[in-house]
This record gives sequence, C-alpha cells and structure tokens, in this order.
Amino acid sequence: MLPSSPAAVRGKRVLVMGLGTKGGGLEVVKWLVHQGAHVVVTDQESDVELQASLAELRDLPVTYILGQHRPDDFRSADLVVRNPAVPLESPFLKIAAESGIPVVMDSTLFFQFCPAPIAGVTGTRGKSTTVAVAGEILRRARPETVIAGNIGRSPLADLERIRPDTPVVLELSSWQLEGLEPFGMSPHWALLTCILPDHLNRYPSFEAYVAAKETIVTHQRADDVAILPADDPWGQKFAKKTAARVVWFGVAEQTDEYTTGLFRVGNSVLRRTPELDELFLPWEDLCGVGEHSKRNLLAGALLALEMGASPTDVREVLRTFRGLPNRLEIIGAVSGRTFVNDTAATIPEAVIAALNAFPTQRVVLIAGGTDKNLDFRSLAGALQSADNLRAIVFLEGSATEKIRSALGNIPLRNESPAVRTMSAAVEQAWTVSRPGDVILLSPGAASFELFRDEFDRGDQFRAAVHALG
Repeated sequence: MLPSSPAAVRGKRVLVMGLGTKGGGLEVVKWLVHQGAHVVVTDQESDVELQASLAELRDLPVTYILGQHRPDDFRSADLVVRNPAVPLESPFLKIAAESGIPVVMDSTLFFQFCPAPIAGVTGTRGKSTTVAVAGEILRRARPETVIAGNIGRSPLADLERIRPDTPVVLELSSWQLEGLEPFGMSPHWALLTCILPDHLNRYPSFEAYVAAKETIVTHQRADDVAILPADDPWGQKFAKKTAARVVWFGVAEQTDEYTTGLFRVGNSVLRRTPELDELFLPWEDLCGVGEHSKRNLLAGALLALEMGASPTDVREVLRTFRGLPNRLEIIGAVSGRTFVNDTAATIPEAVIAALNAFPTQRVVLIAGGTDKNLDFRSLAGALQSADNLRAIVFLEGSATEKIRSALGNIPLRNESPAVRTMSAAVEQAWTVSRPGDVILLSPGAASFELFRDEFDRGDQFRAAVHALG
C-alpha cells in the first residue's frame, strides 16, 4: 500500500535501491530524509564510483550498503524505492514483494502526492524536446511551471512548491511508467511522441516495451486528455486504450478524420478545433534542425495549448526555441567544418533522421557503441544509399560490429578501424572531412562500453572539438 501522505513515511525504514550518478537518486534520498524517514541506500557500485553522489549527501543521516545488495535489507524495509535503472526482474525486488513490502519509484511518490494535475510525455524519441518546448511556452505566463522527470530532474525536488494550479510537465521513460502501472496511475494530460524499437536489452520483447509505454494512457479517465501522433500507427492504437478525450498532432496529408489538433499540412501549420480551422503559422517559421525536430515542437505546442497557453506565446516560442543540448546541437565551426552533437541518438532511426537533417551538405558520421539488442539493417540500408554521406568513423562496441556486418563492403565508409576514444574519432573525422562538411556525432547505440553515459559521450565530443581550435 502506498503512503497516504508525505508525513506517512516519517519514522519508516525506507530502502532506496540504486543511488546512481545522474541525480535522480539524490533527490529521492533528500526528500525522504526531509520527511523524517530512516533512509538506507543500497547500490552495487562502490563508494569510489559513487563518490560525487555521496559527497552531495554527506551531511544527511543516511545508512549506506555499497558494492552489494543484501536480501535481509529487502525483507526488513517498510518501503522500497527503486531507481529506474533497476529492472523489474531483479531477484531483490522479488524478495521485497514476497515479504509484502511495497516497491515504488520516485514517479509513483510524485503522482501520489502532487496536488496539481500532471502532464506526462513519453515516446521513443522526442520526449525531452517536447517537454522543453511546452515548458518554455507555459513559463511565459506561469514562471512557476515545473519541468522534471527523465529530462534530468526528479519531480520530488519541486513537490513542496507545487500548488493545485501549478503547471507540471514530466518526461516519463518506459522505466518510470513502470512505477505507475501497479497503482493504476496515468497523467491528466498524456502525450505520446512516437514508438520505435528500443531498450530490447532490458525488455523481453518489443511488445513488453510498448506495454510499458501504454501506461501513459491506460488509466486515464473521461475528463483527461490524450495527445497522440496522427502520423504514427501507434497513435491510433493508444487511442483505443484510453477513456480520455483524444487530440492529435503530426504531419498529415489530410486532417478530415481529426476534430482537434495541430498539424503540418503542406507548408503550413493548421490548428483544428471542433469550431474552426486556423492557419496557425507557416511551417518554415518553426525553429529546429530537421523535420523531426520541428515535429517535436508541434507536439510541445499542442500540449501547451491544451494546458491553457495563449496562441501568441506558442507562436513566439515556436519561432525562437533554441533546442536542447545533445540533440542535433550545433557545437560550432572549425576551418569550415560544422560540428553537430547528436549523442542522444541511441537508436538506428535517430541516425537516419539526423542524416536527413543535412540534405545539402556532405556528412562525416561518428557512430557505433553498445548494442541494445536492436536491428541495424534499416540503418545500414540508409547509410548505403545516403547521397550526403562522405564517411563513417566508428566507435568500438558491440553495436558497431552489428552495423559493420549489416553494411557489408562499401568503399571508404566502413573500412577504417574502430576507435576507443572520442578524441581519436574526432581526429579521424577531421582527416577525411572537407570544408563545408558536417561532422556529426549520431551514434545509434548506447554508450556504456566507452563512456559513463550518453551525456558524457557528448561532453567528450565537445571537448575534442574545442581542442581543435
């Protein structure tokens, strides 16, 4: 059973499973300590690997069990809070369940205690940009708007300042949605960007991955809103799973079947309501590198409109939004080469979209890394037929071998040895590039064999570029 209020955890023994290094676990621990819980942190990483996180918690009364998980800790806790990186199949979570101990996540606790209606955004690609766009629009009229979740901030950090009318927008990964499903929770506004194969190293099947995503809509009520993609077949499938009112966004040849939404039709953005159709603004006015980036802006704009934002604020942000780091982020130009950081592209389809974002420039692609049990044949086909691809520089990793195998023998593009460092990758890309080229880091794979995470990979790319001059 969930705690009925934050005060209900006072004096309870709460086991936090997975402190991590990205900040989410930190905020959970801080919040629990602030509520008066007796907090025990268990993590399989050592104190050396977690030193930055531990330093931030040094003054708090927390017990640490590091380098291992102990079965008895899961039997004796009053509540277990698991990090999203911990798989559902963990035998230690099974011990807690068999002992009758509730297992929750920070997303569970936030949904339980948040006094305001919540907007949630999920999908395989575009979540962060969609959330950031909606947040920037809403903050124009409501500076207190809360933006949190998988975008890099635990929502528990903001819980105390939220009032019943505070706009709240969360990015929700499939893992965070796992924390909502057992308790029948879905957000009031639920937005799906798209569904593509991903995290198949974590889920037993693509169907299981989709089932986790479906939680965004399956527990909605009739007075809720589902914001779904008209140009993705999963939009129609999710529409059948929700009791909520459905509105639509996307790139559509025709919009007659949709009564409400925001669409690209030809060279215009059309806003459709049951009362009228409105030419909202020209498509070319939207900021963003690549058509997929502009589509994400469309999704964020519709979410903001549904949450009460003014059309004037929406149009202004669509015209001026600068984008997020690590997502087709233009680092700068050196000797006529433009360097672009797309390290958040961790699936094959994201690399294809990134290449398509530069149709008039030759691209030297830095790709490869850790496999997530994905199929790279579509990427190989796109690389083989890409007229704008000058060369590929590969980072070492299990995914790299699959990509190279799928590519077969094509001249220049896959004949160089894979490299182990980002500086070596940038140096090799520089060597084969020419003035006017784009040097694009868009790996299409995870990062863990060579880097701490994808953001560390992006940081090392920036550093290597800046070292050039």
